[in-house]
Amino acid sequence: MLVAVVVFIAVFVLLAILLSIVGSGGSQAKKQVSARLDSVLLKAHKSDEEVSVRKQEVLSTIPLLNRLLASLEIAPKLRDLLAQANLNWTPGRLVLLSVLCWLVPAWLVYLKTGAGVISLIFGLFCATAPLGYVRLKRSKRFDDFEKGLPAALDLIVSALRSGHSLISALGLVAKEIPDPIGREFRICFDEQNYGLELRTAMENLAHRVPIQDVQMMITAILIQKETGGNLAEVLDRCSHIVRERFQLKREIRSKTAQGRLTGMVLSAMPVGLGFMLYLVKPDTMSLLWTRPLGLKMLYTGLGLMVVGGLIIRKIVRVKV
Repeated sequence: MLVAVVVFIAVFVLLAILLSIVGSGGSQAKKQVSARLDSVLLKAHKSDEEVSVRKQEVLSTIPLLNRLLASLEIAPKLRDLLAQANLNWTPGRLVLLSVLCWLVPAWLVYLKTGAGVISLIFGLFCATAPLGYVRLKRSKRFDDFEKGLPAALDLIVSALRSGHSLISALGLVAKEIPDPIGREFRICFDEQNYGLELRTAMENLAHRVPIQDVQMMITAILIQKETGGNLAEVLDRCSHIVRERFQLKREIRSKTAQGRLTGMVLSAMPVGLGFMLYLVKPDTMSLLWTRPLGLKMLYTGLGLMVVGGLIIRKIVRVKV
């Protein structure tokens, strides 16, 4: 009996010691956390700066250019253009590249010819190179989107007919279809999961990919959600129409290939021929920018080239 009492007392004392150690450690940790919170709150109370939970979008890493672009209405358009081209550029970088492509060629031409107006025009022509590259990437991405859209619609139709909901069908497209379709549908699917309404998510998709086929698909989905009906049948018809439109666009592109090639050749031939003649006879070619009559002829030729290029572009661009 005495041994049992001694063992009970020993176990009780040991447990009391362990609990006191654990309690002291927990209290010490609580004290440290409280001290940190007090220091943070004290700093926040002393600071006069307001904390913003809104997303701070950087238009340029240069503070002055960032403030300038933030005050202009063109910055959101440049941001959307870069996002549609899937380029990790900032609008400030695009602007700086355009300015650089304007200043350097204009300065080199001015050093060689001494004609300020010609240097300015040539610099402005070169300044459109970064924007042209962005638009080319954007156009190629949209073409890839149009090529893969019928397959994505067929996958949605198959998912709907097998019993899936529209949201799960969008998630299936995001997983199975490669970029750029998979990426855009993944963003739409994630917006749905984060609680955004279907209409808003679809409108965001139409804003990111502003092509007619996507707008037709989104219109069909939104109308079906409001009025009801067989969405699988509607999207099946949309897939058929998209395929027919894409085939018609390819036929028109093949028919107008000669006209587009003619426009490129007629636009590049005077510039290339003038450069080659300058290499052969620099004194003769320099009369175009050293004499008043030569400047008039040069300006007239440039104007006619621009007008002719615009006319050919208008002829070969057929909207479907």
